Amino acid sequence: MNPSAPADDTRTGPIRILLADDHDLFRQGVRRLLEAAREIEVVGEANTGEQTVRMVEELAPDVVLLDIAMPNLSGIDAARIIKATSPRTGLIMLTVHSEEEFLFEAIKAGAMGYLLKDCTAEELLRAIRVVYDGEGLLAPTMAAKVMHEFARTRERKDIAAVMNPLTEREVEVLQHVAAGLANKEIALRLRISERTVKNHLSNIMEKLHVNSRTQAAVYALRSGLVPPQN
Repeated sequence: MNPSAPADDTRTGPIRILLADDHDLFRQGVRRLLEAAREIEVVGEANTGEQTVRMVEELAPDVVLLDIAMPNLSGIDAARIIKATSPRTGLIMLTVHSEEEFLFEAIKAGAMGYLLKDCTAEELLRAIRVVYDGEGLLAPTMAAKVMHEFARTRERKDIAAVMNPLTEREVEVLQHVAAGLANKEIALRLRISERTVKNHLSNIMEKLHVNSRTQAAVYALRSGLVPPQN
């Protein structure tokens, strides 16, 4: 499991959310939606990147919903700071930007989820739960764009620079991560314990010099280390 995830599955309270968006009306609408979910508590709202960073330090939320375009400090820059100072905080980008470059920059900054603002309430709630549990999630339309980029770049020879540092078993685990499987599902598929899956993921992230399972999957797919999933 990713270091940002809470220990085990024993929740002692609601998932604590910080909303960060400079559009008051949109932010208020999201707050009303989230407050209708019993297991979620909105602990604060921020309308600038700098305020978001400050409130994360003050409130220690479990998950932050971040817009990309915000005054003073962008959501991506705020994400980098938050990951450096509060690595256990889960980050979800909730944005209108569907361009691939924003997605990859967000993932490199530490985002574990990336949703467009036209997502459904069910998609948003699922993303919050998934990221809280230490997993990653992309909007379906963004996942399709990513797969297209992987297919376009997989023939590049820069894999030679990577020199595949992973073991055969680690590649198997990473393939399942790239396919969107959770740790428990990977354990069942490979007939190993969930703890062993977590250990493999820790080794993978250390070898690839990344900070999350989402970053590991994207890195491996883009480099050709793991083939794109059909």
